[in-house]
Amino acid sequence: MLENILLVVSILLVAIVLLQSNKASDSAQIITGGNESLFQNTKERGIELLVSRITLFLGILFFVISFILFVK
Repeated sequence: MLENILLVVSILLVAIVLLQSNKASDSAQIITGGNESLFQNTKERGIELLVSRITLFLGILFFVISFILFVK
């Protein structure tokens, strides 16, 4: 039962991480330093904030379920 929940949580976690906005749109910009806004502290708003919070929740849930299965 718990293994099935872990499987669903892990699939949702992968999907939600793929939905997050890409802050470094081009790898060449990272190497050349063209993306100055990469490490700036910007506030997330709207859907970005929701996706970020869902990612945090699913990550914590994944860790807790994995730990319970490990101890069990």
